[in-house]
Amino acid sequence: MDFGVVLQTDPPAREVVAGLKAAEDCGFRYGWTFDSCVLWQEPFVIYSQVLAATRELVVGPMVTNPGTRDWSVTASLFATLNDMFGNRTVCGIGRGDSARRVIGQRPASLATLGRAMTVIKELAEGREVEHHGTPVRIPWVRDGKLEVWMAAYGPRALKLVGEQADGFILQTADPDIARWTIGSVREAAKAAGRDPSSITMCVAAPAYVGPDLAHQREQLRWFGGMVGNHVADLVARYGDSGAVPAALTDYIKDREGYDYSHHGRAGNRSTDFVPDSIVDRFCLLGPVSAHVDRLQELREVGVDNFALYLMHDDKDKTLVSYGDDVIGRV
Repeated sequence: MDFGVVLQTDPPAREVVAGLKAAEDCGFRYGWTFDSCVLWQEPFVIYSQVLAATRELVVGPMVTNPGTRDWSVTASLFATLNDMFGNRTVCGIGRGDSARRVIGQRPASLATLGRAMTVIKELAEGREVEHHGTPVRIPWVRDGKLEVWMAAYGPRALKLVGEQADGFILQTADPDIARWTIGSVREAAKAAGRDPSSITMCVAAPAYVGPDLAHQREQLRWFGGMVGNHVADLVARYGDSGAVPAALTDYIKDREGYDYSHHGRAGNRSTDFVPDSIVDRFCLLGPVSAHVDRLQELREVGVDNFALYLMHDDKDKTLVSYGDDVIGRV
């Protein structure tokens, strides 16, 4: 299992660079950030500094979307970084949540997302593709390589991952949900004539190492609220049909709106509806042994990569604990 760290691009940017450099020194292979450039600073500017300060770290957004930038711009950003630093980027992408909603736009459709993934990958790897009805190729790309990992929860989105993406991002560390979603991706890949084992399965979730579970739950409750934004869309689409497991959908019944000004932060009052049981299922809490046990369980259901959301009041200790005591044991 590979490991990554997910940060928000809060100013000053030098602290994001230092944080991801420290992550590489602790044994993490991936460095991710949010991509919501109204709520936080523009990540691609910061990626150039991260890549310059690290040796082998692979960097990218968790996640970008098809609407923030023209797809040719997104492809050129990745291709430029890869040309400068040697194919050390990965494109995490989804329909869009905070980046779209804070500017009054809805998340993209799956059809748009599917086209965007094709155009971004083809252009970033130097091939010609039709874009806006015009044949387009980036002529200066040489030996470019860009994996595209798609974030998904619902049946149609999971099918698209299996049919097209290089990787799957599941934003919850619940083993039962991981088992169902990974199984759905693999079935779709097989039906499309692809090798399911070629798709990287990444679970992304907050982790907090320490003994005080009550405090940790309060620090990480925001994550259930963030996931709830996507789950609310699923419930609106599928209702109680059983197309989506109740383990993922039941907890949002008392959800009432969401305040994006506190998105991804401890103390977000929009997440008061999230029960302790969801925090425990969706996140990794407690002593080192509890983290190792959960990660081993996730590995057994097919997870190849764990991305640690590092957003709480004891980030440094958790990072070091993973480097010293968790990564080597998993």
